[in-house]
Amino acid sequence: MSSSRNETPVHSDTPSDEADPSVDDSPKEECGVFGVWAPGEDVAKLTYYGLYALQHRGQEAAGIAVSDGRRMVVFKDLGLVSQVFDEQTLSSLRGHLAVGHCRYSTTGSTTWENAQPVFRTTATGSGLALGHNGNLVNTAELREEVGKLQDKGRDSGVQATTDSDLVAELLAATAADTGVEEAAMRLLPRVRGAFSFVFADENTLYAARDPHGVRPLVLGRLERGWVVASETAALDIVGASMVREVEPGELLAIDADGMRSSRFAAPEPKGCVFEYVYLARPDTSISGRSVHAARVEIGRRLAQEAPVEADLVIPVPESGTPAAIGYAQGSGIPYGQGLVKNAYVGRTFIQPSQTIRQLGIRLKLNPLRDVIRGKRLVVVDDSIVRGNTQRALVRMLREAGALEVHVRIASPPVRWPCFYGIDFASRAELVASGLDTEGVRRSIGADTLAYVSVDNMVAASEQPRSRLCCACFDGEYPIPLPEEARLGKHLLEAPALDAAGAASGDPGPLRENARDTPAPLSVGYGAAEALNRP
Repeated sequence: MSSSRNETPVHSDTPSDEADPSVDDSPKEECGVFGVWAPGEDVAKLTYYGLYALQHRGQEAAGIAVSDGRRMVVFKDLGLVSQVFDEQTLSSLRGHLAVGHCRYSTTGSTTWENAQPVFRTTATGSGLALGHNGNLVNTAELREEVGKLQDKGRDSGVQATTDSDLVAELLAATAADTGVEEAAMRLLPRVRGAFSFVFADENTLYAARDPHGVRPLVLGRLERGWVVASETAALDIVGASMVREVEPGELLAIDADGMRSSRFAAPEPKGCVFEYVYLARPDTSISGRSVHAARVEIGRRLAQEAPVEADLVIPVPESGTPAAIGYAQGSGIPYGQGLVKNAYVGRTFIQPSQTIRQLGIRLKLNPLRDVIRGKRLVVVDDSIVRGNTQRALVRMLREAGALEVHVRIASPPVRWPCFYGIDFASRAELVASGLDTEGVRRSIGADTLAYVSVDNMVAASEQPRSRLCCACFDGEYPIPLPEEARLGKHLLEAPALDAAGAASGDPGPLRENARDTPAPLSVGYGAAEALNRP
C-alpha cells in the first residue's frame, strides 16, 4: 500500500515574480530530474544533493518521493530545494529508491498541486511517482485519453494541470493490469514532445527519454546502486561515476534484478543546442563535450566573426563568463570582471517595494566603476530574449563611465518560441523576431551588437547539426506541432476541449513544419505573462 504526504501550500497565495519588473528576462530553464536506486544508502539525502546540483534548471518548486519497498512517501512544496527540505524532513524519508524533481513550469501554473514528483495510486493500491523534464506537444490528446478514463469511473481527485500529470495518470491506469514497465512500453510511443522521465513504483526505478533526446538524461553508478539525472554535474556531487547517456527512445528499469534496457522507439537524435549555450551547468558534459569548453569555443569564434577595437572584455555573470573568456582569447583584448553579481538574488517570495523595484537590474548586477570608467567595453552575454536586461545594462555601464559599449551575444538571435521545455516569451515579445540586428542595437543602446552564427555555435558543440534542435534560432521544429489552439503553457487551465477536440475559436491550420507558415506561431510558454515581464 502506498501513501502520499504533502505539505500545506504555504506560498500558494504569494504573487509569482513573473510580474515583477525587477527580475531579468533571461530564458527560464525547464526542470531537473534525479533518481536513485541504492539499498543501504540514504537515498533522500543523495536526491537532495542531486537536486541541489540541478537547482539552476528550476527554482519554482521541489519534491522527493521515497519508497522502502512497501509504501511510497512524497514530500514537495514551492520554493528552492534548500527551502523545501530540512534535516528533519530528509531523515523521515527512508527507503531504498527515490525520485526527485526541481521545477520551472512549462505547462501549468506555479501552484503546489503542480509541483513534482507527481503521485498516483493504481487500482491495485501500488504507488507511482513521476518527475518530468521537457514539454509535450500532444498534451490535448493525452487529456482526452484521461477524460475517457474518467468517463469509465477512474478519478484520481488530483487538481494538477500539467502534461506530466496526464502521463502519470495514464501510466497508473494501465499499470494495474500490466505492471508499470509494460504500461510504460505501451504509453511512451504515444507521448510526443520532449521528455526525460524519471519514475518509480515501490520497488523499481525507471528512466525514459524521448526518441529525439531533446533534453539530457544520464546514467551513473554508485558503489551500491544506480543514479539517473538530468546532468553529469549531479552525478559528480553524489559521487556517482558516469556510465552513459540514456539513449533517445530508451526505457531503463532498475531493481533488485539489475538494470534492464528496452527500446520503445527508434532514436532520431535532436538534442537541444541551447543546453550548450545557457541551460546546462558549465561543469556538465553533453554527448561527451564539456559545456564549459563549448561556451569558451563559442566566444573564440564570436571574436573572429565580430571583432571590435576595445580595451576590456567583460562577461554578464555567470552565464556569459565562459564565452567572454573565449572572446578575450580570440581577440587578444584583456578579460576583466566589470560586473558583480549578487549570488543570493533569485526567485523570491518577498516582493520588492516600488522604490526597490525601480532599481531593476541593480538588484542582481552592480558595476565596478574603477574597472569600467574610461574604457571601451566588449560585454558578452549568452542570449537576448526581450532585450530589456541588455538595455538596462548598457545604460548602467554608461552611467558608470564606459566610453563605448559593444555587446556580443554567444548565441544567434532568438526568433522563435520553444515548445520543448524552455520558457521564452511569445514570438511577439522576442525582440529579434521583429527587428534586425541594427534595430536591436538601437533598441538596447549599444555602440555595436553582434551574435554568433548558428554554424559557429553548432561547431562549438562538436555535434553534427543534424543531431541538434536549433528551432528557437531557425524555426525548424523537429517534432511536428499541433494547431496553435492545442499549445501553450496554460492549455490545461483553459476551457475544456469540445468533443471534436478543438478549443473555442479558430484553431488555425495544422503545421507540420513551422517554416511554411511562420506567422501563426505566436504562443510560447511564457505568452500569458510576457507583457508583465521586465
